[in-house]
Amino acid sequence: MARGKTIQLYLMDSVSKGRIKCTLANWTGIAYKIPRTELEKAKSIDYLKQSGVYFLFSTSDETQEHIVYIGQAGTRKNGEGILNRLQEHKRNPDKDYWTEAVAFTTTNNTFGPTEISYLENQFTKLAIDSKRYIVKNSNEPSLGHVTEEKESELEEYIDYAKIVIGALGYRIFEPIIESPEIITTVLAPTPEPLLSLILKQGKKEKIIAQGKQTNEGFVIIKGSNIKSSTVKSVPTKALKDRERANLDDNFVLLEDMLFNSPSSAASFVTGYAINGKDAWKDEQGRSLNEIEKLE
Repeated sequence: MARGKTIQLYLMDSVSKGRIKCTLANWTGIAYKIPRTELEKAKSIDYLKQSGVYFLFSTSDETQEHIVYIGQAGTRKNGEGILNRLQEHKRNPDKDYWTEAVAFTTTNNTFGPTEISYLENQFTKLAIDSKRYIVKNSNEPSLGHVTEEKESELEEYIDYAKIVIGALGYRIFEPIIESPEIITTVLAPTPEPLLSLILKQGKKEKIIAQGKQTNEGFVIIKGSNIKSSTVKSVPTKALKDRERANLDDNFVLLEDMLFNSPSSAASFVTGYAINGKDAWKDEQGRSLNEIEKLE
């Protein structure tokens, strides 16, 4: 069974939307969440004068999709490191999209060029693989050359950093659906059931999409079929979801897709407004409404 972790979040400005310092028990790393508007206040943070890796976060105005840029910052001759790089991004008109930054370094100032190159490369790969965010990096960062011992040390740093960045509110490294694991103890949580959306095709009924509820909403699973046509009264959000969906020429979903509710997921599939609590059913034919009443 996974052990609990103790994370300390220090609200540096006494408000949740201000600067946040984050540390984790038994970890030499340290992270700072800094709103773009508060960069000037961060000048007094000595740790941000060191080498490290940083994330620039924002949300698309058009599609509401999450956006991230991942970069590295080495210590300059003038003694400026991460903060100086963030200030350069703030002045750069090509990177005016970001609203918050999260910076990672160490309490013992042990990161050199090799370490930050490795971390930038691995963080970028993890972000791309999770498909949670649009990754703005134009080129794949260099992996650098690290020894086996150093790689093991940096991978441990990454494991802790993933916990921290998730605690700060960014699920950039978490898969939309957790990989199935073998339940080995009675205390293991019961996995959410696989649900199906069934539509009539002629005189027959056919499963056209499958999905699962998660603690974030509802996920339609890769391989589901989406109706190619829509009605005039189709919800606007369903149309926008169809525009951003990764579909093949036969309207088959090519990757898992997260929705904020069962109804928005069902409307996306069918092309018309529909109550998802009634539409999604388990193997026994019970709707979500019926399942929830039994819980």
